[in-house]
Amino acid sequence: MIDRSKVVEAAWKALEDSIISYQGSPVGTLAATDKEVVALNYDQCFTRDFAVSAIALLMKGKVEIVRNFLIVTLELQSREKQMDCFVAGQGLMPASFKVVSENGKESLEADFGEKAIARVAPIDSGFWWLFVLRAYVKATGDIAFAHEAKFQHGIRLILDLFLTTRLEMFPTVLVPDGSFMIDRRMGVNGHPLDLQTLFYAALRAAGELLVADGEDDTYVKAVRERTGHLAFHIRFYYWLNLEHLNEIYRYKVEEFGETAINKFNIYPDTIPDWLIQWLPEDGGYFAGNLGPALMDFRFFAQGNLMAIIASLASQEQSQAIMELIEQRWESLVGSMPMKLCFPAVEGRDWQLITGSDPKNIPWSYHNGGSWPFLLWELAGAAQKTGRTELAETALDIAAQRLVKDEWPEYYDAKNGRLIGKEARKFQTWTIAGFLAAQELLENPKNLELISFDEDFNVISCSTK
Repeated sequence: MIDRSKVVEAAWKALEDSIISYQGSPVGTLAATDKEVVALNYDQCFTRDFAVSAIALLMKGKVEIVRNFLIVTLELQSREKQMDCFVAGQGLMPASFKVVSENGKESLEADFGEKAIARVAPIDSGFWWLFVLRAYVKATGDIAFAHEAKFQHGIRLILDLFLTTRLEMFPTVLVPDGSFMIDRRMGVNGHPLDLQTLFYAALRAAGELLVADGEDDTYVKAVRERTGHLAFHIRFYYWLNLEHLNEIYRYKVEEFGETAINKFNIYPDTIPDWLIQWLPEDGGYFAGNLGPALMDFRFFAQGNLMAIIASLASQEQSQAIMELIEQRWESLVGSMPMKLCFPAVEGRDWQLITGSDPKNIPWSYHNGGSWPFLLWELAGAAQKTGRTELAETALDIAAQRLVKDEWPEYYDAKNGRLIGKEARKFQTWTIAGFLAAQELLENPKNLELISFDEDFNVISCSTK
């Protein structure tokens, strides 16, 4: 058995090696420091990637770099970005940025998706930014920092993007394919769980950080209302356990009117055969997506783990998710924690859903690959539900390989035994995910930085 403390020591050294500076101060971490492959955009600081680094650093008491990151990204937020004569919505947070030097003068160059593969906009960046800002305030107690006028303005700009009037009937946020961590075609367009849980966590963070502008502050009221509506919607309509699966199996279709039970017109024949055998008696999880005649029955790890951490899941649902992970350990954890989604799409489905994406082949990358950065969310969810033994076991599994394998971005194969075919090594959020998980288990008080208490506004919504 490898000494985990030596792995932790190596991880901190690797994380420190990834830190980038701007005008003499640390402002972020590179996506990866793999010197054996072409950098592409891995030599930049990604907002979603740094969020994991920020959590690990804050738990270790290293707050300056997180503070600087929040300041520089806020400054980048207000810049207009134009592509093909079209200007992106104000308030968008950058997907990434890099430090460039010209004639001895440093500046920051941001990417809002206009340079990304397939030109996808980073919907999740604003959510992660709010999550990190709230974690920074929790770690330092410096609420005055978040109350500065420029931060209050930045928070409101993000909320403007997601709380404005829309042509939708439900409180979820509409997401195009490729606009978050799963940045390639994977059939997650619509209302993917990962983004709904991040949206909820961001709203909860904004609710704590906003300074009310009078008794009738529209932002405070809108955030409060939306969190309740969103939580009720996800808890009720996305939830899958054996009881709900039996209800779906017996659904009537083409129902019209307010009394319809099958509100999304889900066809029972879409229930996949694997699920009927795979779903345990006393486990459950939130479906990957939901929309008109659509329920994506795949298990998405980040969405379910974040639902626990943010208290989007009820206490009973949280326990059921962890029970599912324990009982389906080989499917979801195996030789490397843990599957980004399960199962992989294969055959003709793979061709149609991914566009025959050679990177998202079955059991690789986003399509059933294993991502060790998820360790921090697994540890947070396990600690919150009193199931820390699961996180300890997962960390031990990861520690056996991560240093030896040079911290890969992801792993391939059904059991995660192969280093990802195109995985970068010395991937920073792999390193940070391991460290944040370790810090959570070493000091349970660290959970306060990322966790939210139960929001009883959900109850008032559900009784209307």
